[in-house]
Amino acid sequence: MKTILVTGGTGYIGSWVVKDLLEKGKTVRLTVRDKSKTSKFRHLSEFANQSSGALEIWEADLLKYGSFDEAAKGAEAIIHVASPFIIKVKDAQKELVDPAVNGTKNVLNAATLSGTVQKIVLTSSLASILGDSIDMQKQGLSEFTEAHWNTSSSLTHQPYSFSKVSAEKAAWEKANAQKIWELVVINPGFVLGPSLTKTSDSESIKIMQDMLKGKFRTGAPDLWFGMVDVRDVAKAHILALESEKANGRHITCNGEMNFLHIANSIEKSFPKKYKLPKKLAPKGLLMWMGWMFGVTRAFVKNNIGYPIQFNNSKIKNELKMEFRDIDLTIKDMVDQLEN
Repeated sequence: MKTILVTGGTGYIGSWVVKDLLEKGKTVRLTVRDKSKTSKFRHLSEFANQSSGALEIWEADLLKYGSFDEAAKGAEAIIHVASPFIIKVKDAQKELVDPAVNGTKNVLNAATLSGTVQKIVLTSSLASILGDSIDMQKQGLSEFTEAHWNTSSSLTHQPYSFSKVSAEKAAWEKANAQKIWELVVINPGFVLGPSLTKTSDSESIKIMQDMLKGKFRTGAPDLWFGMVDVRDVAKAHILALESEKANGRHITCNGEMNFLHIANSIEKSFPKKYKLPKKLAPKGLLMWMGWMFGVTRAFVKNNIGYPIQFNNSKIKNELKMEFRDIDLTIKDMVDQLEN
């Protein structure tokens, strides 16, 4: 596969995907909403100039039906990364669900009409596998696998997670209704690591910046994540694209951590440099003050204090995925945020 259409390629994850494809000599068709805003993709143009690959810029909009059709014609594969990642929203349907679900349908329709697309790699999330951390206990699980689906999120509770599971379900519905292209899904956890663009509005970067600024210094929420390096997420997409064995969903994380573990990792690499939390914040206090962090009482009740576990054996065995050490991921990210 030589010509790959990438949506969301200017973002935190997408930029690494595009960079890796260019270094492999691929022709990357990058979709943006406005080609005149060259600052959004200037870093990718520079990568293209230094690589054996080629970068093409196409205009398309997730919410504009048919806008991906021309870009998909002649492409042999699509990596669909584009989807909003926003925690604080006023209108979840408009800001999260519509772009995620309708955008996915729009891109997949373009693949069907193209006559050339053979494979689609979709960026989903662990949020489509579980909604709340308490789900593991409620379902009597020792770990989450690709067989599990988020059933606890809704438009009013965990709307971001709801948008991800809704989009992935829509993708599988489209995939199962045709035989023109195959779908492979990557389900990343909490993504950390260095960014290729200074214009990234990633929530992961914002959370790390809050940590370094001392926002959690009085106590860290006992909130657990499946952790993964952004460079490994990009690598997973490339492996899924290239492997003939790739099929279905792929949990993409390298172990589990809570906020205090993240703080301890920072302290290990940067001793006494930041005002980091030394203890966990009481759950009752978070129930009372959660609004300051943009979280509801229901979120605190169902997520704080509940460890989670993910089985990543499928991606290791099927795609031969090897993960970076998460402490190095955190160190690299902090190094970049310092400069």
